[in-house]
Amino acid sequence: MESIGSILAFEVLPRVLTITALIGVGVALANVAVEYGLVEIVARVGRYLTEPANLPDEVGTAVLTNAVSVTAGYGMLAEFRESGLLDDRATLIAVVLNTFFGFVQHIFTFYGPVVIPILGLHAGFLYVGSRAGISLAISVVGLLAGALLLRGYRYDSTALEPDVPDDETEERTARDKLGRAGRKTLTRLRSIVPRLAAVYAVVIVGLEYHDLEALTAGVEPIASMLGLPGAAIGVIVVATVDPTSGVILLGPLIGEEFTPTEAVVTLLLGSLFSLTVTVAKRSIPFQFGIWGAEFGAKVVAVNTGLRALMTIAAIAVVLAL
Repeated sequence: MESIGSILAFEVLPRVLTITALIGVGVALANVAVEYGLVEIVARVGRYLTEPANLPDEVGTAVLTNAVSVTAGYGMLAEFRESGLLDDRATLIAVVLNTFFGFVQHIFTFYGPVVIPILGLHAGFLYVGSRAGISLAISVVGLLAGALLLRGYRYDSTALEPDVPDDETEERTARDKLGRAGRKTLTRLRSIVPRLAAVYAVVIVGLEYHDLEALTAGVEPIASMLGLPGAAIGVIVVATVDPTSGVILLGPLIGEEFTPTEAVVTLLLGSLFSLTVTVAKRSIPFQFGIWGAEFGAKVVAVNTGLRALMTIAAIAVVLAL
């Protein structure tokens, strides 16, 4: 077992630095976009997504950014909430709406080049389609929630206007605008990074010294109930800790011990169990770091609950095919 110092140096620190950089990019992009008036331009494209959900057009910028970087997209939403454009309810709905667009990037970086070649075309496309359906269903829930719960909402669009002193009559230079955006970004990061680092350190160290067997105790009875092969238990346990390793382990067994349908159900079940690890290892540190404990807990609860519910629904659909 690794020492606490080693865990902090080689697991916590690189992760915190990476996430800090990505959040910084998102917040900086939001601030630069505000300074240059780009939010309104990009928002016109995202309006088709935000308008049905009764969200302000500016949220479309974060939604589209999410398709490139989830962390940067969250950084933008955090900035919109901090500025007063979004309240907690609108922010939570925007987070849910973002889900599918965060999944899109993984199609090109993970599912397409890695998962489908390992699982084969039949099982691969069925699995990727199932995961896409889960994310899309969650986003639809966000859209419907916004349509119902945000009806009649009024947003203060001036919340994102640059703070320009009344006596500043000359047009600001690009250097002035970038400098102002940079200062606002640093201020925001100073409020996020210490909290992010502290929560990550506690969670990662705690998981290292925690026995994961308790988290997978229910695997065998559920796998048996679903009629999965005995080999599914090992795959699910591995996928719970590392989904990619679960895919690699399962791939060669398709056609021998697993049908494509059984393979997909096994991986979906693994992803369901892996929520326990993902929430502890990634969601709680990340969401608490960005939003703080109170609102971060709400985001984690809603995201995890919806993902679990939609994954169970996807398993039922795949079994019915």
